This record gives sequence, structure tokens and C-alpha cells, in this order.
Amino acid sequence: MPILPADVIVPLGLLFFAFGLIVNLIQATCLVIVRPVSKNIYRRINRFVAELLWLELVWIVDWWVGAKIQVFTGPETFRLMGKEHALSFRRSLVGQCWFSEYLFLERNWAKDESTLKSGLQELRDFPLPFWLTLFVEGTRFTQAKLSAAQEYAISTGLPVPRNVLIPRTKGFVSAVSHMRTFVPAVYDVTVVIPKSSPSPAMLRPFQGHPSVVHVHVKRHLMKDLPEADEDVAQWCRDIFVAKDDLLDQHIAEDNFSDHESRDLGRPIKSLLVYITWVFVVVAGTIKMLQWSSLLSSWKGVAFTVFSLAIVTALMQIMIMFTQSEHSNPAKVSPSKPRSREELQGSDDKQE
Repeated sequence: MPILPADVIVPLGLLFFAFGLIVNLIQATCLVIVRPVSKNIYRRINRFVAELLWLELVWIVDWWVGAKIQVFTGPETFRLMGKEHALSFRRSLVGQCWFSEYLFLERNWAKDESTLKSGLQELRDFPLPFWLTLFVEGTRFTQAKLSAAQEYAISTGLPVPRNVLIPRTKGFVSAVSHMRTFVPAVYDVTVVIPKSSPSPAMLRPFQGHPSVVHVHVKRHLMKDLPEADEDVAQWCRDIFVAKDDLLDQHIAEDNFSDHESRDLGRPIKSLLVYITWVFVVVAGTIKMLQWSSLLSSWKGVAFTVFSLAIVTALMQIMIMFTQSEHSNPAKVSPSKPRSREELQGSDDKQE
């Protein structure tokens, strides 16, 4: 009998919810007690407990799914990954947002510029190596959005993309401007699922279906980037033109041939952390149920089983509804001639 997606998502979701409550309680306590005394100690504690939470997702990828992640990069870049401050932009996390110093943006540059500037400056004295990741395409990749990007490129004389969207450069330029003095490198990361591997889907990981992921990483020294903001924006656009060519090569060869692959393997750390979390949560739940006497009668047992069945059924219905929506491809409206004013306005938005 096949396992329904909800049969896996519900227990994993409940565990993750319980983990999150514990972690948020620790973070809130440290925010009140530790941060006023030492911001560095608070940040170290906060990073440690946040990692304990997100290692559950790493466990799902590494141990439940058995995904094989192959990194294509040079030996020096591979050695430095995770050991230095870096600005990373990707083509393809909601975290303990406020506690983990995530920046909340409104997708309105007039409002977001000052938020981004102050947030980036806060990272200047961060005590541990960090990566600030930017998704400069600004949205997820779909065929409809690719068609829109191609139309925009044709109308403005830009190189017409085949596998990427046109990058939104304002956030990247601002990050480079404010982090240039204390971040030594920019990492260009490209993530691809090879044709020989099953295509990604929301439910496949929870059903235990393995996949292969190719990750191409190129390191650029921050000091080699141009000084002027417009030149930095053009540098970013040029990187995406090169990234488009790189993806063409991967489509043809089903591989990145410029570097040897490095298999990351399955780290034991995520397994040990997950087992510990399960023990803590299950033991705590049993104690709570014993204290509440919920399972001391047949009515309590029936209520608990019925509640879990309802939640599982609702989750399965929601999953089926989501799948049916994704099965209907988005339609692109026929393009119509645009005036010079409309093109100029569109150009401002793309920036």
C-alpha cells in the first residue's frame, strides 16, 4: 500500500512545530537576558540553536530522501566554503526570522533601501562566518516568467535569456556597496537537477524518492568587482549571461564539465540531532499526556486518534488541491506593442 504524502508530512510537521517552539523559547530568553550583556555571545547561542532546528530539514534531504548533492567547483573554493564571510547569489529560508536577524522587506525600494543598509551594516561585527544569500532574479523560475523576461529583453536590447530570468540588480548593488570592506568574496551558485534524475516536486522528498542535485559554485574576489554602482549592476547582468551559457552546456551534457564533482556525502551530525530532537519531543509529549490524563480513558484515546485523522485528511486534501493547481500551466497573454513610457517604466522595475 503506497504511503500518502500526508502520512509523512503530518508527523514531520508536528515534530518541526514542536522543535520550533522550543528553539523560539530559547531564543526569546537569550534575547532578553544575554543580548543586553553581550551581542556576540547572543549571536553565537542563537546560531547554534537555529542550526539545531534547521538540521531537521537537512536530515530529510540527507537521510530520509537520500539525495546526492554533487558540488562542482575548484579545490580552493571548496576549501574556503563556509569558512569566510561571503555574499552568495543563486539561480533556482524562512528562519527564526526576527531572532536570527533576518531582514523583512516590502519589495518597495523607497522603503527597503534604509532597512537593507542598516541590516547589512549590522553584519560587520558578526562573530562567525556567514553567507548572505541573494536570489537576484527576484522570483521563482517558470516558463511564463521566462517568456515575459524574453519579451522585455527584446524590447530593451538586452541579451535574450534562455534558462534564467533577468536579474534585479538594486539589492545586489546595495549589498556590494555596504559589505565591500568586510566581505572578501562573492559566490556565484547555480543549482540544477540533471535530466537523468527525477524532476523536483514538493512531495517527492516526503515520499522518500531520492534525487541528484548538481551545484556549480564560482568564487569572485570582492576587490575585483567594479567600484561604480552602475558597473556593479552590469557585472551582475554579465554574470547571468555567462550563467545562461553554463546552463546550456549542462543541458547538452547533463553535467558541469569545467570542474570535477565533489560528493558532499551524508553528515552524521543531522542524524544525531534529529534522533535527539525526536527523543526530547516524544518524551515530553508522553509526560504531558500523562499529566493531562488525556489517554487515561477510551474517550480521550478516541478524541486523540480522531483529531489526528482529521488533520491528516485535511492535509491530504490540501496536497491534492495544490497538485491539481500546479498541473495547470500558467498562460502568457499575447504581447501588445508598448509605448516608450511603458518600456522605461518596465526598465525601472527590472532594476
